[in-house]
Amino acid sequence: MNAMSKTQPRYRSRVFTLLGSLVLVGVAMAALIGCTGSQAPPRGVLTIYSTTDSTAFAPVIADFGETHPEVEVVYIEIEGLPQYERFLAEVDAGQPGADLLLSSSMDLQAKLVNDGYAQGHASVHADALPAWARWRNEAFGFTFEPAVMVFDARMAAERPVPQSRAELLESLKDDRAFWRGRVGTYDIALSGVGYLLASQDDRQYSDFRLLMEAFGEVEVRLEENTSTLLSLIERGELLMGYNVLGSYARSRVDAGARLTIVHPSEYTLVVSRTAVIPDSAPNPRAAQAFLDYLLSPRGQATLAREGGLSAIREDMTGPHSRLGMAGAQVGLLRPIPLGPGLLAYRDQQKQQSLLAAWRNLIQGRESRPPAD
Repeated sequence: MNAMSKTQPRYRSRVFTLLGSLVLVGVAMAALIGCTGSQAPPRGVLTIYSTTDSTAFAPVIADFGETHPEVEVVYIEIEGLPQYERFLAEVDAGQPGADLLLSSSMDLQAKLVNDGYAQGHASVHADALPAWARWRNEAFGFTFEPAVMVFDARMAAERPVPQSRAELLESLKDDRAFWRGRVGTYDIALSGVGYLLASQDDRQYSDFRLLMEAFGEVEVRLEENTSTLLSLIERGELLMGYNVLGSYARSRVDAGARLTIVHPSEYTLVVSRTAVIPDSAPNPRAAQAFLDYLLSPRGQATLAREGGLSAIREDMTGPHSRLGMAGAQVGLLRPIPLGPGLLAYRDQQKQQSLLAAWRNLIQGRESRPPAD
């Protein structure tokens, strides 16, 4: 693993390099996707910082290796906010860091672009993205991730399952004893994607602060990532999770988990995992090749078929495509667009205001410490 900044000790317990044939992979190269034959193929080490679970992303790296044998991939799984902080700390210290940043914290990726830390990428595959999923040719969405409510299916068999935020709020208020200690969501003070989703809810749902207050009244459990929340629901320690990434929930259901997935009927926010190539990337050519693979039909198909992550390209088909979701009648999907609008809630004053409201409405409960 790369050396960690002494000024950021929190990284040591939260970041690790994944080794073995699935994640530290000597990956392959026959031709650089999207470049002319006169250019030499990329080679050397490609370091990726990513918020995506290694188990979901391993097939993508393995398939990239089928055509890029001279690139060695080091994949470091790290949550969105620590990823952002680590990257900046390494730049400030003049240390070599990531060649490619992949994060579900779209607002933090947009901030890196806005602050001049990204370099451009142009290709036919980048041009195939929907307009809302790319910004300045420097930030690129590569998945289509609904944020859903997930319930223990055993509970769903015994009582009505809330189908909207309004129904959830009413149920939490009317039956506090039933829900106490059995609801989970992101700790937005620690989770980058959790903060992103909370900021969008705060903007779009007029009763969001009442919902936060209701979470506090039932002693909501706060966690940093979707995988932990889903495991707690599967074990019966929680009955529901709010704003959970739908692709992970669907993968658990496909594997036999007894979970009920609900797309809130008012609207379902859609997060796009976002790729940025840092201006300081030690191996930018390998990063360009990997990014173009992610955006290509082959990469999108591998993400969907093998990784269980929903493809973003509009020309993809199947159950893990945008078309597949629309065909399932999941309600109003509301993608979060990449662009300057994401910077509003990263304004220091507005961010402090939302976090203060969060702390107050969760009744002053302290955030859970990061797991070792």
